[in-house]
Amino acid sequence: MNKSQVAIKMTMEIVDTSQKDVTVIEETGQLFENEGKTVLKFSELNENKEQTNSLITIHPDKVSVKRSGAVSMLQQFQRKQKTENVYRHQFGTIHMETETDQILYQSPEAQRAGKLFISYQTSLNGEPPRRHRLTITVKKEN
Repeated sequence: MNKSQVAIKMTMEIVDTSQKDVTVIEETGQLFENEGKTVLKFSELNENKEQTNSLITIHPDKVSVKRSGAVSMLQQFQRKQKTENVYRHQFGTIHMETETDQILYQSPEAQRAGKLFISYQTSLNGEPPRRHRLTITVKKEN
């Protein structure tokens, strides 16, 4: 298994009929590469200085995002499939239903950043679904 220190930039876009909400997180983390599987591990602090640990496991046909700490969830992305999970945070829990449209992954190389792109729709607590785009760029640090 290959292990690298990486710079991570995670951009989350939520598109509603009338507005677009964009969140960007930049952290350093670790990238573990194995045959047929890549794992990205990093932590972030929220505005209250509470830590959330993220573990993103990338397979050719699916991606799982496990978060623990201030926020907890296990979200699965499988192309053209519906998945469900529960998102827990300081204000309570949210039931999420996700339908994944697209997963694209390009692993990082020495001089080129890697990129994970996921396009999906999520419905929170039975509300109408909203379109989401998650883009994570990963650049190996020397």
